Amino acid sequence: MSELIKKQVTDARSLMEKAIDHCDGELQKIRAGKASPSMLDDIMVDYYGNPTPLNQIGSVNTPDARTIVIQPWEKSLLGPIEKAIMEANLGVNPQNDGIIIRINVPPLTEERRRDLVKKAKAEAETGKIAVRNIRKDANEKIRKLKSEGVSEDEMKAGEGEVQKLTDAFIIKVDQLSEAKEKDIMTV
Repeated sequence: MSELIKKQVTDARSLMEKAIDHCDGELQKIRAGKASPSMLDDIMVDYYGNPTPLNQIGSVNTPDARTIVIQPWEKSLLGPIEKAIMEANLGVNPQNDGIIIRINVPPLTEERRRDLVKKAKAEAETGKIAVRNIRKDANEKIRKLKSEGVSEDEMKAGEGEVQKLTDAFIIKVDQLSEAKEKDIMTV
């Protein structure tokens, strides 16, 4: 196989790996009924007029599977943190005791679990679409190499390699999705 085709296959692999990482990250954001500091990763708090990530203005811990505790570095931030959590619309109520903020994560209902499984499947499908689009782009680039003297056989071999990569990465997306589904449905 020519160097040009090997480069296209390598580029496709790295893009597919990024797509898998992104898909995994999106699946991690789906709450499975267990308290996790990552549930609050996207929350921005008004810190002296600047929107600042919550984890940069206090410590976020989970003492048990149903509780998140936020201890701000400055007591004056308790109000803004509480407000930011309420505005984030996570379906949880922060409790401010003047020193820390506690969030009790309610257990999920069966209906909510099914909704989360649907959301996880949609994220997985988005990941598969991304992998297929990368395959399409790589195959188009390989076909354009014909003008640079690459033979038909080499192009077919390159497309075959890209297809093998695609199949492997689609399986990875399915595995991530199944693991998340199992996690959500476990009471």
